[in-house]
Amino acid sequence: MYSFRRFAILLALLLPATHSVLAQSPSSSSDAAPAAQDQAPTQTQAPAPTSTANRQGQVSVQSRIRARREQRRTQAIHDTYSHTYEAFVGSGYQRLTPGPNLQRLTMYSWDVALTRYWNERLGVTVDGRGYYGTAFVGLNSTSVTRPSISHYDGLIGPTYRLYMRPKYSIAGRVMGGVAHSNFSGDTNGFGTAVLGLYPDSTTYAISASILGEANVSSNLSLRLAPEYFNTGFGSKMQNDFGFTYGFVYRFGK
Repeated sequence: MYSFRRFAILLALLLPATHSVLAQSPSSSSDAAPAAQDQAPTQTQAPAPTSTANRQGQVSVQSRIRARREQRRTQAIHDTYSHTYEAFVGSGYQRLTPGPNLQRLTMYSWDVALTRYWNERLGVTVDGRGYYGTAFVGLNSTSVTRPSISHYDGLIGPTYRLYMRPKYSIAGRVMGGVAHSNFSGDTNGFGTAVLGLYPDSTTYAISASILGEANVSSNLSLRLAPEYFNTGFGSKMQNDFGFTYGFVYRFGK
C-alpha cells in the first residue's frame, strides 16, 4: 500500500514535466523555420555582382566599337585629304559692271586651278580663268548696242580646309593677281568711249571664296564655291559676286 502511494505521487510529478517538454518542442521547430526563411533572401541576392559585371562588359564592348568606328573615320579622312596635289576644272558665273553708267551684266567663265598642299589642311592655289558676256550699251551714234566683252584673270593664294569629313569638306580661299579686260573687241572699231564701256586695261584682281566639296571617291569630288571678286577696271573698284563650280581631282602622295 505504501509503495502504491509513492508510485502515484511520482506519476503526478512526471505528468506536468512531460507536458512542458512537449510544449517547448514545437516552438523550437517554429523558430528554426523562420531562421531558415530569413536566410533564404540572402541566397537570392548573390547574383547581383554578376549583373554589375555584365553591365561593365557591355560598356567595354560599346567603347571598343566606338573606338574602331572613330579609327575608320580618321583613316578615311587621311586617305582623302593626304594627296599632295588637287586639280580643278570647271565654270563660273559673275555679275559685272562694264562701264560707269551701264547696268550690270551676267558673265560666264571657264576656270582651271592647281593647288599644292603642304599638309591635309593648308595649300597654295594657282588659278586661271576667262569671263565672257554681252553688255547692253543702249542706243548711240553707232549701230552697236550689245557688244561682247571679256576679261582674263590669273591669281594665286592660300587655301585652307576648315572642316573635313570622309564625304565632304569646307575650305576658305583668298587669292590676288591681275585681270586683263578686252572690252573693245566687238565695237567694230568705234572704241569703248563711244559705247560707254571701260577702256581695255590690265589691273589688279582679288578673290575670296568658300569652297564646298562633296566627295565621290577619295580622289574625285564636286565643288561649288560662292565668291567675292574685286577688280579695278576703269580705275573703279568693282565689287562683283558670283560662284565657280566643277570637278576636283586629287593625286600624289
